Amino acid sequence: MTVKQLALPELTEACARLGVPGIGLWREPVQEYGVEAAAKLVRDAGLAVTTLCRGGFFTTAEDLDDNRAAIDEAATLGTDTLVLVSGGLPPGSKDLAAARERIADAIAELAPYAAERGVRLAIEPLHPMYAADRCAVSTLDQALAIAERFPATQVGVVVDTYHIWWDDRAPAAVARAGEQGRIHSFQLADWVTPLPEGVLNGRGQIGDGSIDMREWRTRVDAAGYTGPIEVELFNDVLWARDGVELLEETARRYVEHTL
Repeated sequence: MTVKQLALPELTEACARLGVPGIGLWREPVQEYGVEAAAKLVRDAGLAVTTLCRGGFFTTAEDLDDNRAAIDEAATLGTDTLVLVSGGLPPGSKDLAAARERIADAIAELAPYAAERGVRLAIEPLHPMYAADRCAVSTLDQALAIAERFPATQVGVVVDTYHIWWDDRAPAAVARAGEQGRIHSFQLADWVTPLPEGVLNGRGQIGDGSIDMREWRTRVDAAGYTGPIEVELFNDVLWARDGVELLEETARRYVEHTL
């Protein structure tokens, strides 16, 4: 998503050339290219699919069928992690607690199906500004409260700096998630202001905002996480740039501000 202006062949070629070992893919471009064709493309480039994004949005019964399809796609791509953006309030509801229970119920339906296919479900808490329409799970503690109902091999969490950097309870939650083996993905994006209209596409390039990336990377390291670290930027200004140039810059910023 960071360089969504690049088609999958361009992306895989550029990542291989830069020494970026893996790609977190999104379902829409994968479906457009063809799931099996995308799996072969990434594999032939010597890369790994780190995660597939996204499942979730548990607001209607039909969403379970789409999530089963997402699990099948993740298995075909060879990734063991499907990221869940769980969905906000159902139409007409103002009950956040009930929305979170609905999310837990949906995951209970999906977790065994995913486990049979070697895929873990990773609950991503989103910043509270998205609670109404995109994700009723707003903190890492809330994500863990759901994940802990299931085996760690089936359900874990996503640690995304953009969404949790503000929460003074998040460092302890990272440690707890690590102790349980539930950190299934670690993602980076910076917090820059002012936020754009609509707030969705305001994630900043690493180093441009308020988040201490190295501090978060150190916390996640200390929690025992050894998996891939992804950069996930939604930003209209960045998307308007040359994609390969942006990918090269992002790799440099990652080294400069995270390692």
